[in-house]
Amino acid sequence: MSATLLAGFARTPVPLLALRRFLALDAVVTTGNGLAYAALSAPLGRLLGVGQELLLALGVLLVLYGAAVGLLAARHRPPVLAVKAVVETNYAWAGLSLLALLVWLSPTATGAVWIPVQALTVAGFAVLQQLALRSVAE
Repeated sequence: MSATLLAGFARTPVPLLALRRFLALDAVVTTGNGLAYAALSAPLGRLLGVGQELLLALGVLLVLYGAAVGLLAARHRPPVLAVKAVVETNYAWAGLSLLALLVWLSPTATGAVWIPVQALTVAGFAVLQQLALRSVAE
């Protein structure tokens, strides 16, 4: 996603709206990714070099997490502690994805590209949400 698109997405005089937008974007991307992992775990597993069972479990987890983040985004004023939990969970997901890539997984070339890209995307959501939350608190 380009910086210009994100800047346009976040452009609002109301920091709370920017926070809710970043949570909503996270929810859409996470749920979509989870649905793909769950519904297409066998072919995606072969493409990425990741076990089908692992992708299926991650897919279900991501759908549930994405739905929870979506519910949080839908709140007029998302609770600060819940947003912080999303931020920390996103940082943890990104870090564990990279750790798994280095220590545990043996992905295909496609998987070796996809895993860091998705980890950086999730870390990017965390940064944007953290910055927006900071702006709300000011």
